[in-house]
Amino acid sequence: MAKFVLNQNLPGVCDVNHQNRAGYSALMLAALTSVGQEEEDMAVAQRLFSMGDVNAKASQTGQTALMLAISHGHQDMVAALLECGADVNVQDADGATALMCASEYGRLDTVQLLLAQPGCDLTILDNEGTSALAIALEAEQDEVAALLHAHLTSNHQGQSSTGSPTAKECNDK
Repeated sequence: MAKFVLNQNLPGVCDVNHQNRAGYSALMLAALTSVGQEEEDMAVAQRLFSMGDVNAKASQTGQTALMLAISHGHQDMVAALLECGADVNVQDADGATALMCASEYGRLDTVQLLLAQPGCDLTILDNEGTSALAIALEAEQDEVAALLHAHLTSNHQGQSSTGSPTAKECNDK
């Protein structure tokens, strides 16, 4: 059904960026699902992501679809959102980034994926002045903290690359 609605492309029928009362759009809610190995389901999700603003923030919390996918452990959706141009440096209402979220939850694979994105900035601080590394240490996520420390050290004591991430072309399957 979702595939049918998305393929109609009728004005006013399907606004993937429209937020519900809780402040979440269809695109954000799709990021909360996991399609695993189902290619057709992933194609629908990628189509949805390509039709909307993957960097839109929920009206109440400021979270993005990428942050939601990370916090719920949906690595497949994280990868799809990044493929569709999700910005790893967007900050929510608390100043947290996707990297901070992944660091807090100890999602090592996700942290590695985020660090591989051009422009991923490890030096961003949240509203309390805390970095992703400090968040990982506070949450006792030792493997993540070690990876972040190594990445910072390899970038000459915290110098990050500048500029925004390069959005990859989102595959419309």
